[in-house]
Amino acid sequence: MIPHHLQRSAHLAAIAALASIAIAGCATITESTEQQVVVQTVLDHREVTGVGCVLYNDVGKWFVTTPARITVKKSAGPMRIDCRSDGADWAYEKVSSKENGSLWGNVVMTAGVGIFVDKNTGAGFDYPSTLTVMLRKGHPTDDGPPLAPGVTVY
Repeated sequence: MIPHHLQRSAHLAAIAALASIAIAGCATITESTEQQVVVQTVLDHREVTGVGCVLYNDVGKWFVTTPARITVKKSAGPMRIDCRSDGADWAYEKVSSKENGSLWGNVVMTAGVGIFVDKNTGAGFDYPSTLTVMLRKGHPTDDGPPLAPGVTVY
């Protein structure tokens, strides 16, 4: 028969091992809530530089002049990109975030409890690493959706 103090030590070691596995699966702990993305603008199959863009999602707003590398806050929601050039070219894009591997590891390791935290922090989601925005000629009111209320693009 195993002495009581050894049973207790084995039990505590097993609990500690399970806890560390559960924490390792949590994207909030293992993944950043920020992500670097590259933003580029294209018109007629050619890259256009110097285009002002606003990127925003439900957790923040970022201003860039393309091409640019920028750090954004991740979210489970989509990223909207509104751009306009001096030549009156414009763009409106909406990019969805995708669940990353850490989110599903979290579901398995924490019995689904940590998924709610990862969804709220965005840690379990990623946007594409390169955002290629297709410009259109003319003004946004001519043949496309207007900019979102309160958004000004230069």
